Amino acid sequence: MGPLAGLKVVELAGIGPGPHCAMLFSDMGAEVVRVDRTLPSGLGVPRPYGSDLLNRGRRSVAIDMKNPDGVATLLRLAEQADALIEPFRPGVAERLGIGPDACLARNPKLVYGRMTGWGQTGPLAHAAGHDINYIALSGALHGIGQRGGPPVPPLNLVGDFGGGALYLAYGMLAAVFEAGRSGKGQVVDVSMVEGAASLMTGFFGLRGIGMWTDERGDNIIDGGAHFYGVYETKDGKYISLGAIEPKFYKLMIDLLGLEGVDLSIQLDRIHWPAMREKVAAAVQEKTRDEWCEIMEGTDVCFAPVLDMAEAPEHPHNKARGTFVEIDGFVQPGPAPKFSRTPPAIRGPAPAPGTHTRAVLADWGFGAEEIAALEDSGAVGWRGPAEGGAEAAE
Repeated sequence: MGPLAGLKVVELAGIGPGPHCAMLFSDMGAEVVRVDRTLPSGLGVPRPYGSDLLNRGRRSVAIDMKNPDGVATLLRLAEQADALIEPFRPGVAERLGIGPDACLARNPKLVYGRMTGWGQTGPLAHAAGHDINYIALSGALHGIGQRGGPPVPPLNLVGDFGGGALYLAYGMLAAVFEAGRSGKGQVVDVSMVEGAASLMTGFFGLRGIGMWTDERGDNIIDGGAHFYGVYETKDGKYISLGAIEPKFYKLMIDLLGLEGVDLSIQLDRIHWPAMREKVAAAVQEKTRDEWCEIMEGTDVCFAPVLDMAEAPEHPHNKARGTFVEIDGFVQPGPAPKFSRTPPAIRGPAPAPGTHTRAVLADWGFGAEEIAALEDSGAVGWRGPAEGGAEAAE
């Protein structure tokens, strides 16, 4: 069942880091109920239901939070939950009547996780933003990109998922652990700015002792060093090299066929531009597959640069079960792995409201109550035949 079996989580529907955090909980065995809107919100990129893989593995209840009976329904779910994920701008949940005070009054042991870009307080707390803005303010975006060029957004991996979803999961699980001892819940205020800044801790340490500069492409692991970077091959594809340690560096030089290189200059920045040209020229002499035959599995610290079609087919990823296929969608499987309580994907992403009746029944609502909630419009329900073809939020 996974290491989080028995944990009950209510997820208020959002985009990006909130769903990713809820997916991680579900993959690890938690029972996660996603509370969707009864009508589309207009958030995110329109797509068919089932294709938003971040919503996998949980059941969906559709609740109208502007209906008093809908608010009461949500609070009843919160009463029985260990944790709740809330992704709104500061103050929105309070105005709806489902903020931390209202939920903790019903369930003093509840962990209330709040996911925002700027945090719940501060001059920017109420401003709109996206991943690119949060990592810009944290100092992370400035350091990513080629020398002499502009900063390059690293997808939305650093803010939304690294600094957001993972810190939300970490913070909420820490609070659940503490609540098990104290019997008291609390609010977890996750800011993607702060999460991304936390990811930069090691670089701030290097900068503090003069081993890291603020110029892009000038440092040991930002593409500045010739032994740590990406190179184009003869067939227009790419390989990655990360031979930092001296013995790995020597092996890289040997396998590249570079003769007469003074190994003692490896860390001398003066020589990096000329050495990068030499390495680039050597890599251009062979195709990516040829370099795989020469370097893959050695201590050069090498890997081919694969696209999303190629990555699931690589022998190492196949051997580890890194990717799985569900309902025609190839996707990353649960991570990390556990020896005794293996995680698992509990099903595809549902259409909003697919499980409203079943979830409410499982969480203690009677049949007449459910029917009354449907009649009042407080909750919505989507039959099995209705899921899968409409635009998702």
